[in-house]
Amino acid sequence: MRLQESGEMYLETILILSEKKSFVRAIDVGEYMGFSKPSVSRAIGLLRNGGFVEVGDGGGLILTEEGRSVAEKIYERHRYLTKMLMEMGVDEETATEDACRMEHVVSDKSFAAIKDYFHYNEESAL
Repeated sequence: MRLQESGEMYLETILILSEKKSFVRAIDVGEYMGFSKPSVSRAIGLLRNGGFVEVGDGGGLILTEEGRSVAEKIYERHRYLTKMLMEMGVDEETATEDACRMEHVVSDKSFAAIKDYFHYNEESAL
């Protein structure tokens, strides 16, 4: 199942919240993202049907192996692109917002090239 940007954002949010606390509920996701309970319920249902999320005993959200893989990939892109933009002189707020949009559209090939290029330049600057 091909995920839309919003699905990737939900997975990333579940990952971020699960790093902060051991039990993540749909209401926590909604509060973090600023979405209504019905919107979150629908999205979680789609993610469950796609095999990205499971709901455990007590209603906690658990990323499946595939869901965790997607979430980690998106979150890595977010962190890396934010840092890269800030190192280029973009203010943190703008860098964070732009990285959030970029992380969903950049191909794996281009992201790898970006990482290689900036890693090389970091090393050569030493």
